[in-house]
Amino acid sequence: MLWSEVYRPKGCEDIIGQDAVIRYIVSFAESGSVPHMLISGPHGTGKTVAVECLAKRLYADAWEANVSTFSASSLLGRGRSALESDERFSHVYQRGQSLIVNFKYIVKWYASMRPLDAPFKLMVFEDAHALTFEAQQALRRTMERYSATCRFVFVTTRSSAIIPAIASRCLPLFFAPIESGLIRARLEEILAAESATLPDDDLELIVCAARGDLRRAIIYLQLAVGSSEDADLAEILAEVSRSETGNVTESAFEALKVGNFDAASRIAESLMIEYGLSAREVVHELRRVIRREYNHPSLAIALADADHRLCHNANDFVQVNALLARITDEVFL
Repeated sequence: MLWSEVYRPKGCEDIIGQDAVIRYIVSFAESGSVPHMLISGPHGTGKTVAVECLAKRLYADAWEANVSTFSASSLLGRGRSALESDERFSHVYQRGQSLIVNFKYIVKWYASMRPLDAPFKLMVFEDAHALTFEAQQALRRTMERYSATCRFVFVTTRSSAIIPAIASRCLPLFFAPIESGLIRARLEEILAAESATLPDDDLELIVCAARGDLRRAIIYLQLAVGSSEDADLAEILAEVSRSETGNVTESAFEALKVGNFDAASRIAESLMIEYGLSAREVVHELRRVIRREYNHPSLAIALADADHRLCHNANDFVQVNALLARITDEVFL
């Protein structure tokens, strides 16, 4: 079994590196007063499990009955036939209607269901950045109508994709990348629990490769422990992390080199919109390409500045475009 599942936090007290946010969530559960929430942050920082822990504190054994969780990418990205065949939605699916009409009807149907022994239920939208403008406009009206008995929670890696009409109705909670020291301490705890060992250099390599993503760090740790002793961990991690998005990012950098900023900007935006990468992940993909193709001191500083701003919840699209413009201005002009 995957260690990322075995060592998944069971309660709010098990979520590391997010003390300020967790204090809010615990206070909501203890008071029984929960606002609509917009939860954002990079992958592997505890967003989804925090919502689950909140629900368990609020509803105890009835938490699953009082939480409706939807993947926005599944609802809107697979087309009408997928909705029709999904057993969760097939009984409310309306044949002959468009995808957005069915989305509205499904959300409205679940929102109208009475909570079980509770004053309100939770409607959770994972990958909320995949919600189209039309879908979000429909949600705004549903939020207004059912706010007395339903709280909406939007979980996303890209808060800038949420329209102001939705964002203004939600309390924003940002899950920052987890500090390296905390990740290393957690990995050492897992090694002790599994009666396994790993050289310090390999642990440090895993922490650096994870880049604040605890889930990824745990997956890398299990991979490292299961590898043969003579295997090169650096090569293994490089192979695992290599992906199609790396090739797309390389094309964006090539566009910058020939002075085509507009093309580079469109490619970077497609990485966030079509491939689902967060802005920080785009920055780190650029970093990989730059280190391999064009290692320049000014680029290292520009990447670091962009990453720092994005760690503090700056606007994704603005910061990525600012980074591309800075690279063009300082290096290729």
